[in-house]
Amino acid sequence: MKLRTPLPLYHSWPLFEAAERLAVPMLRSCAEGAVPSPLAVAGATGRALAALGIGLWECNLADDHLTWSQGVYDLFGLPPDRPIDRAMTVSLYREGSRAAMEQLRSHAIRFRRGFTVDVEIRQPGGDERMMRLSALPVLEGRKVVRLRGLKIDVTADYDAGAARTVAA
Repeated sequence: MKLRTPLPLYHSWPLFEAAERLAVPMLRSCAEGAVPSPLAVAGATGRALAALGIGLWECNLADDHLTWSQGVYDLFGLPPDRPIDRAMTVSLYREGSRAAMEQLRSHAIRFRRGFTVDVEIRQPGGDERMMRLSALPVLEGRKVVRLRGLKIDVTADYDAGAARTVAA
């Protein structure tokens, strides 16, 4: 897939749209700032979110340890039993997307602010996906200790936009 439009940078938390679309109480709590740990999303809820292309993730900033729900493994095309690390995951971002994500991540940590950005990733098998990455800092006192949020597969949205552009 060749990205046909510039990457939009969103500076607001788009979870109201997700909660409205999914009507999942857990996502409504996310919209209010209480993003659950990916480990808390299991069973039927985790499978339902994964089926919709949605996964929860967390990165512990002390050691860059990642925790993903099933939806993130699916989006990245990785089996859930495969050990993951941040360096390997970041290598799956396309170059421009990687730079945007790293810049926003640094800003989020430094200024204790969340962000949302659409990025391109390439799965190990070669398939390319568009992902909406939303991150929220988790604080202990005034220090950011983790980032946590959603990763949503928006490939179909981009494909539909490209199809509309070609048809016009």
